[in-house]
Amino acid sequence: MAKFFADTYALVEILRGNPNYSTYAEEELYTTEFNLLELSYALTRDFGEKKAKAIVELVRSVFIILTPDTTHYVRASTLRLRAKKEGKKLSLIDCLGYVLAKDMEMRFLTGDKEFVNMENVEFVK
Repeated sequence: MAKFFADTYALVEILRGNPNYSTYAEEELYTTEFNLLELSYALTRDFGEKKAKAIVELVRSVFIILTPDTTHYVRASTLRLRAKKEGKKLSLIDCLGYVLAKDMEMRFLTGDKEFVNMENVEFVK
């Protein structure tokens, strides 16, 4: 079984039932509390509090939730600063997930175009 870090984009696509993400739903999936916060925002906006709570609880029961440390925060910040100089718009939360994925030797699963052609990225639309 392969391991993947699912960013918020991937979480949303898995929940939407995007067929391009169907094979990943059967893999070992990781994310962070920060990604759950972004997901919760989108779900609350689109479906209301009650449904958002139920879906986030379901995701929490299926995904492995990682806890970053200070080194991850600093490396994510460095990545974002470097990317900004290159004209890329990476969010801090995505940068954090990306460095966690690399540290844990898993692929970073996303459909965010800013990550196209980056090392260790499983880019899926």
